[in-house]
Amino acid sequence: MKAILSKLFEHEVLSKAEAREVLLGIARGTYNDVQVASFVTVYQMRAITIQELEGFRDALLELAVPFSLNGETTIDIVGTGGDGKNTFNVSTCSAVVVAGAGYKVTKHGSYGVSSSVGSSNVLEALGYTFTNDTDVLRQQLDSANICFLHAPLFHPAMKAVVPVRKQLSMKTFFNMLGPLVNPIQPSHQLFGTYSLELSRLYHYILQSSGKEYTVVYALDGYDEVSLTAEAKIRSSRGESLVSAADFGLPTLVPADLYGGETAEEAKTIFLNVLSNTATVGQKAVVCANAGLAIHTLKPEQSLPDCVAEARTSIESGAAMNQLKKLIQ
Repeated sequence: MKAILSKLFEHEVLSKAEAREVLLGIARGTYNDVQVASFVTVYQMRAITIQELEGFRDALLELAVPFSLNGETTIDIVGTGGDGKNTFNVSTCSAVVVAGAGYKVTKHGSYGVSSSVGSSNVLEALGYTFTNDTDVLRQQLDSANICFLHAPLFHPAMKAVVPVRKQLSMKTFFNMLGPLVNPIQPSHQLFGTYSLELSRLYHYILQSSGKEYTVVYALDGYDEVSLTAEAKIRSSRGESLVSAADFGLPTLVPADLYGGETAEEAKTIFLNVLSNTATVGQKAVVCANAGLAIHTLKPEQSLPDCVAEARTSIESGAAMNQLKKLIQ
């Protein structure tokens, strides 16, 4: 690690192979916490390169618990986190709404590190039991149209870095990696990123992946469609700027998206959305992100029509029904 750190402190970058080897070393416990923290901190001071991100991704996928769906069409809806906005669990709620609309969702996520409540926190509060038993997850996908891959169970090798991430308590390059290392590598993915530069990196990496994808960054800093400002959309079909009007939805203010400080508060908002008793803003932002996910699956369909499918999933009770099946 000393040689790697010296190289990085001299403002050099790692090759894809070097990045892969370092992350494999971190996962194996080759380095102590101080060395890992020093390594992680480098990327707080300079941008990560495409080859470094690809190398880190390849290492994590290599070490992950395997789970294959043999080419079945599914979608993941996932944000990097790290935007510092403390929103409610929009992507996780949107995933359930998409499942309610009749699409298969293979959601990958974890506990909150840089925010109060991550996807795993809210699902745990709702009574979901994490597992890496792929037969159980397959049954959930068949019955509820959704299964949840709790990242610590699928990336056990990353246990070594959890204490460092917790003590640093800020976004790191692991936030960048999380959405890229869903073990299923689903055919379709909607990614939210916390910066314009990261959305560009994702777009570049994903162009050679062969999957249908959409990468979103709200220009006022959210790692999802926030409806509070225009969002930059990059996909396998090109790039565009979209506003609330493009979704047929109202413009929101940041207070509309506030998620509270505890898993219980997040759970309340989550259930309010799915039971169609949430605020106008909470429902709108979930419909926007679920609609964009459906649009990723059906790019020939207009955004407002995709949003309408999401709204119907909520208002008909279908989304809530799928959540109940998932938790049972």
